[in-house]
Amino acid sequence: MSSLIATTVLACKDASKDKTPTKKSTSKPAAATAQKEATKLVVYSGRSEGLVGSVLQKFDEAHPEITIDVRYNKTPALANQVKAEGEQCPADVLWFQDSGYLSSLKDQLAPLPEAITSTIDQRFLPSDKRWLGITGRLRVLVYNTAELKPEQLPRSLKALSDAKWKGKIGWAPGNASLHAHISALRHTWGEEETEKWLTAMKANEPMRFPKNSPQVKAAHAGEISIGWVNHYYLHKLKTTDYKAANFSFPEDNDPGNVLMLSGAAIRSGSKNQDAAQKLLKYLVSTEVQTYFAKDRFEYPTKPGIATHPDVEPLSALKLNNIDQSVLADVEKSVQLLNKLGIE
Repeated sequence: MSSLIATTVLACKDASKDKTPTKKSTSKPAAATAQKEATKLVVYSGRSEGLVGSVLQKFDEAHPEITIDVRYNKTPALANQVKAEGEQCPADVLWFQDSGYLSSLKDQLAPLPEAITSTIDQRFLPSDKRWLGITGRLRVLVYNTAELKPEQLPRSLKALSDAKWKGKIGWAPGNASLHAHISALRHTWGEEETEKWLTAMKANEPMRFPKNSPQVKAAHAGEISIGWVNHYYLHKLKTTDYKAANFSFPEDNDPGNVLMLSGAAIRSGSKNQDAAQKLLKYLVSTEVQTYFAKDRFEYPTKPGIATHPDVEPLSALKLNNIDQSVLADVEKSVQLLNKLGIE
């Protein structure tokens, strides 16, 4: 049986700066190494070990001919690392938290075979089919149910900037998901309209949070009326009689209803294409897709996999048809927030 080579990487203080991973390796059992040497498959994972480590472990155990070498880091740092390493990059598979960063590396990615791409909802593939959507997380409002009913909530993301919400909103302007969402707005509304909306949002004096989960807790506690978060944080925190709920905008194609994809790709320079394809097939298998839907509250990309009972199915949502590649255009989004004094 093959053994997973675990890699531990300290969290980046600055995700835009590359860090060389440090790793600890475990040797394969003598019985295994006495046979044909296993293929070492190097995976750069922008998804945390706590979230995906068990998935990769199961794949490793099911494939004695393959040994997984996982190198964990923040997605932006890994994308920068791939660019810096160029042809010397050891990665075979890239599994990123935000698929937009895969699009930024498209010249270094191998086109995926139809045997893999045909297994998922075609909405979650780029046109060049050089990466594969694995799971999705939806941008939503989270609100205090003791204070507000769904019909009282903003009918569009643009209406969230209305002055009537002054002092009642929470957000996390330093969070990567918010930066990606601002990028979607810039490409949908344009730079001028997005800046105008952010200026109005700032005037509403929103409470600042470091990330998404504290907003959910604050909405439950009545400290804020509305937060702007990713959908699954509520479901991870929710208990009986929890006084917070998620809300998606009712209008078709509203830019508030953005589904952000995690994605995986095979580096074109990889010498282990067959093994890499086996891993990608596994990531969109019924087993793995069900795990992410049922245990992690994420949206599966494989048709026919039910979401968690507490998670609104994609069929009920009026998603914005944003090109996932624009979500990686975060540098200008951060510059805009800095320009407006939103930190």
